[in-house]
Order: sequence, then structure tokens, then C-alpha cells
Amino acid sequence: MPAPKTPPLGLHLAATAKSVRRAFDDALAGAGGSLPVWLILISIKRGDPGNQRDLAAAVGITGATLTHHLNAMEADGLLVRRRDPSNRRIQRVELTEAGENTFHRLRGTATAFDKRLRAGLTAQELDVLADLLKRLQANV
Repeated sequence: MPAPKTPPLGLHLAATAKSVRRAFDDALAGAGGSLPVWLILISIKRGDPGNQRDLAAAVGITGATLTHHLNAMEADGLLVRRRDPSNRRIQRVELTEAGENTFHRLRGTATAFDKRLRAGLTAQELDVLADLLKRLQANV
């Protein structure tokens, strides 16, 4: 049986995802950020998290990993954590002015990266790609 001309879909998709992820990580690092920082900032800006547990779920990481990132971001002056006055066990996370500035800088980087990814693809191709990716995700 001859070898297939293209790698199995799972391997091809994994290699593509790894390449895109590395390039996005590099772009964010060049802007003074990282993927975890970007995901945390965008989740806070969207208003998704009500507390740290919700924020960890929104970002897709464990609570301990989130705490590590929040500690570093707080030390860098990007955010503050405050106790919820109605439930002192809950900490609310808020961006500082530096956090807002970092969000806007990283948003510009993410937008430019997205534009780079879309280069040479038509709107119709992008719609098909989005549909195919959703279907692949549903299959797993």
C-alpha cells in the first residue's frame, strides 16, 4: 500500500496548530505579553469572570495555575484583587491603568496576527474554514 501524499488529518492539524501557536506566542512576547496574560486580560475586559474560579474556567486553566499568573500580573502592576464585600471569600480581579494599556497593546498585536493569518484567504474560504474547524472540534 503506497504512503499517503499528505499526513493523516490529525497530525496535519496538530502540526499547523503548533506552528500557529508558536508564532502567536512570539508575537505576544514581542509586545511584552504572553498567551496566558492575553487570555486573562481579554476575559477580564469581556466581563466574563465574576471571581477567580470563573476566570480560571473562562481561560481554561486550573485555579492554581491562574493564581500563579495573577500573582505575577499583580506584581507587574497589571491588576488588583479585591475581596468581594458581600462574600469575603471571593476575590474580584480588576485591571489597573497599566493593565488597560497592556490589554490595548496586546489587542493590537492579536489583531495584526489575525490579519496575517487571514492573508490570501477570501471571506468565503474563511467561512468554510471556520465551519470545518467547528465540525472537527465537535467530532472530538
